[in-house]
Amino acid sequence: MAASAAPHSGADPDTDTTPAPAAEAADADVGARLGRVLGPVRVVRTTALAGGLYNSAVLAELADGRRLVLKTAPRAGTPALTHERGLLATEALFHRLAGRAGARVPTVLHHEPAGPDDPAEWLLLGYLDGTTWDAARARLTPADGAALRHRLGEQLARVASVTGPAYGYPRPALGLGAPDWPGAFAAMLRAVLADVERFGVGLPVPAGRLAALPARFAHRLAEVERPALVHFDAWAGNLVLDRDGPWRLAGLIDGERAFFGDPLAEFVGLDPLGSAEDDPDLLAGYRSVAPVPPLDTGARIRLALYRVYLALVMRAESVPRAYEGAFAHWLDTWSAERLTAQLALLDALEE
Repeated sequence: MAASAAPHSGADPDTDTTPAPAAEAADADVGARLGRVLGPVRVVRTTALAGGLYNSAVLAELADGRRLVLKTAPRAGTPALTHERGLLATEALFHRLAGRAGARVPTVLHHEPAGPDDPAEWLLLGYLDGTTWDAARARLTPADGAALRHRLGEQLARVASVTGPAYGYPRPALGLGAPDWPGAFAAMLRAVLADVERFGVGLPVPAGRLAALPARFAHRLAEVERPALVHFDAWAGNLVLDRDGPWRLAGLIDGERAFFGDPLAEFVGLDPLGSAEDDPDLLAGYRSVAPVPPLDTGARIRLALYRVYLALVMRAESVPRAYEGAFAHWLDTWSAERLTAQLALLDALEE
């Protein structure tokens, strides 16, 4: 998906292979940052965590037994999509709000914007021990999967219970918000289409056809009456599992792509687990906490719009991320097919 794959889940961290002086310098930098937040601490080991596609993450093990995650954004000036500025501030906000609502998420210990003392934004989090759902997939029985999807539904309903102050991305300086959902979604889609043009990303359909979608379906977007908190990247790589007997859902990580909008948009991030709107186990878990929004024609249209948006984000990010090889080929093919299929679905649903 668009966000990182599991940088602080405890899932198979990369072994640090940097030369000793470089590793010592990195440890000193991590120790200095942690010391500013926690007071005198001794870092006994740092390990780069795998899976991040934008922010970097390091697992810091302290002499007192604590295990923390330090996430660092790219330096200012690094090519990025419009909505990607200040992602760690969004992640900190998401985890704080979702945690207060009863969702299992990492504890936020500190967020530091970029400034004179730190050229890059950073975030300090508690560590969730376990493995990602993606990494554990082959070990899960059908019964495990059903129980976990039920639990996931419960967690997502808790996240969606949070109401934001406005619609769209939560950083007003980006200009990607509005007092209503049609306005916010139009701004979000307009921004990613501008990113597509800025980075010279090819599209399988005319950009004008995509740009017209928010106005074409404004009446359906207006059916959203509350700016619910949406993680929007809750795929299997961002779900942490652990087990002491049966598998359990230990937490939801990487809330950096979060926004306030249609709670149904959350289902789109779950697509690698299957269409959430057609998953009886997940829906039952959701309903055990809160009502599921009606899955009527309007809802199906909005889900298709959000799938278009996510496919555009993933396609656009391929250039600034410099994706190569098999993954780049897969993303190009998948996103083209996704856009074409969802546009055809919108045409059919509109009739």
